Amino acid sequence: MTAVVGKPVREGRRWAAPARPVWEEKPTGAGLAGKGLVLTLACLAILFPLWIVVVTSLSSRRTIDEAGGLVMVPKGVTFVAYRELLGGGQVTRAAVVSILVTLVGTLFSMTVSVLCAYGLSRTGSLGHRWILMTLLATMFFSAGLIPTYLLVQTLGLTDTYLALILPSAVSVFNILVLRGFFMNISPELVDSARIDGAGDLRILWQIVMPLSRAVLAVITLFYAVGYWSAWFNASLYLNDQSMLPLQNVMIQLVQKQQAPVGLAQSIKTGQLSGLAVQMAVMVMALLPVAVLSPFVQKHFRKGMLTGAVKG
Repeated sequence: MTAVVGKPVREGRRWAAPARPVWEEKPTGAGLAGKGLVLTLACLAILFPLWIVVVTSLSSRRTIDEAGGLVMVPKGVTFVAYRELLGGGQVTRAAVVSILVTLVGTLFSMTVSVLCAYGLSRTGSLGHRWILMTLLATMFFSAGLIPTYLLVQTLGLTDTYLALILPSAVSVFNILVLRGFFMNISPELVDSARIDGAGDLRILWQIVMPLSRAVLAVITLFYAVGYWSAWFNASLYLNDQSMLPLQNVMIQLVQKQQAPVGLAQSIKTGQLSGLAVQMAVMVMALLPVAVLSPFVQKHFRKGMLTGAVKG
């Protein structure tokens, strides 16, 4: 079997090492050891702070007091902080708000972005060039925060959940990435579907989108992480504390500005450590992204690089 540069070759029942270009030298033992050491240090630099956050959230007040703050070595595990947070009240309500806003906002953003990108990928479509130039202009120029706030207020979106979705619903960068990917799809497939009588929506749904799973997965993750991590719009447009998403409640707990009554009472009486509560909220905010990222990671290179090749 002929070896393809950079790809593994199957020999019998096992995979052989990938073929190496003739100009590339064979790595030395010291080079491999150095790469392994650098990667190990980079992983430790990323994982060690996360380890401290998780361990501290699972530690008792006594363990935290003995450590003088953040706990690096666990001494027993307790879920008191999580039980207090998830036992009802503002934190649980904020988590539900964040989940619903993320799901609805991601669905809306992906629908608008896919439709816009597909229309712009058809170079002969009506007003294609002017719409594209207008979108590109918004990447470099914006009206500013005050006009945006006045627009949201005039539309009556303040103190509504739509204020958390509509002002940041569409990213021009994501549309351009989708457009580049759609333009790389073979035009013969689209032409053959048109000959068979398929319309644009059917072509998009049955041909373009199944061939674009990689880039769709990446852009979906971008939007979902953006909605889940967003806090600025809520701080501007929401005055009702019961409507705040999880990130805003987390900011209040970390900065000790305001804590729910039940948590404040438990912390005051010494039953619960305020630091454990802060770390537990951080874990709750990071957990969805940490769980979803590995499933989308394999699509990152294909989705982003292929979408950026053609514009």
